[in-house]
Amino acid sequence: MKTLTPSLTDAEKDHYLRHLSLEEVGQVGQLKLKKSSVLVVGAGGLGCPVLQYLVAAGVGRIGIVDDDRVQVSNLQRQVLFCYEDVGELKARVAQNRLSINNPLVTIEAFTERLVPENYQQLLESFEIVVDGSDNFPTRYLINDACVLMNKILVHGSIFKFQGQVSVFNFNNGPTYRCLFPEPPTYDKLPNCSEIGVLGVLPGIIGSLQAAEAIKLITGIGSVLSGKVFLYDALTQKTKILTLKKNTQNQIIKELPTMNNCCSQNNQNSYEISEINPQELKKLIEEKDDLQIIDVRETWERNIHSIEPSHHIPLEKFSSPDSLKLPEELNKDSKVILFCKAGVRSMIACEVLSKLGYKKLFNLKGGITNWQK
Repeated sequence: MKTLTPSLTDAEKDHYLRHLSLEEVGQVGQLKLKKSSVLVVGAGGLGCPVLQYLVAAGVGRIGIVDDDRVQVSNLQRQVLFCYEDVGELKARVAQNRLSINNPLVTIEAFTERLVPENYQQLLESFEIVVDGSDNFPTRYLINDACVLMNKILVHGSIFKFQGQVSVFNFNNGPTYRCLFPEPPTYDKLPNCSEIGVLGVLPGIIGSLQAAEAIKLITGIGSVLSGKVFLYDALTQKTKILTLKKNTQNQIIKELPTMNNCCSQNNQNSYEISEINPQELKKLIEEKDDLQIIDVRETWERNIHSIEPSHHIPLEKFSSPDSLKLPEELNKDSKVILFCKAGVRSMIACEVLSKLGYKKLFNLKGGITNWQK
């Protein structure tokens, strides 16, 4: 019995004409794209350009993993979204909009966060995973899950004006842990939800990630396995570093939990708890004996805040010995700290813990979650 050779439809030939015109891609390469599957974790700054170009290129099946919703502050860099999308689930918006851009591919939305409990279900049916996350716990989880399931990982990350791209776990090559063996502590954590980033930067880095995925699928060019591509938008300088493989990093017995993937410094004097917005609102309404501290910058506080609250920017906590705290704040007070997303306030909680404060609470998700 003859096996039918897969072919492109007339609509696909029209859509992918410029690929078909490339000798290196042609119909063979385009068919590889059509039969391929890619899971993109994160539909934010990096995920948007990755998704837009993979969809346009004709990757046959694309999965989007993201439980976040569109915010106004996303629009400066996440150009897949617009004002009418604010408040909507990013994965759903991306799925609908991209399906209009190219109805010839299948796009699946998973409106959930990647966690140790669901990684197998999410990853098992996809060949390549693209990391579009913006935090270290998720990056380490994605890496370790890909090692366990033998999936190729296309990595990208950004910080202010700089970005990097690499390909991990390809042909028994280096993994993310070969680049960064251990997660940083909370006081070293950069996070795109907390710091500024040049709007075009994720577009550049995400496009490079998409290019690596396309090369992996079609087999053309040289992929960034064992290499780390560095880009500086301020100087337009690039550099490629060589990355050596550490075979120990390919031995993954269990996945890191999302709570302890990034060390929170276990030398705290007292336990730091998280409090959700509903619980805090109830405490405020009941006029509970509590003190609320905003550790954001002044310009952030001027836009929106939680009242009543004290304002102590995080930089003040860098010198605990000279830290000036409100007179009404004592070491038995119930203290709630908040920032934009909960990262900076956790650092401040740790400082107060070391100073002997006993009842510390970090607002989960920060003021972003409070506004929701």
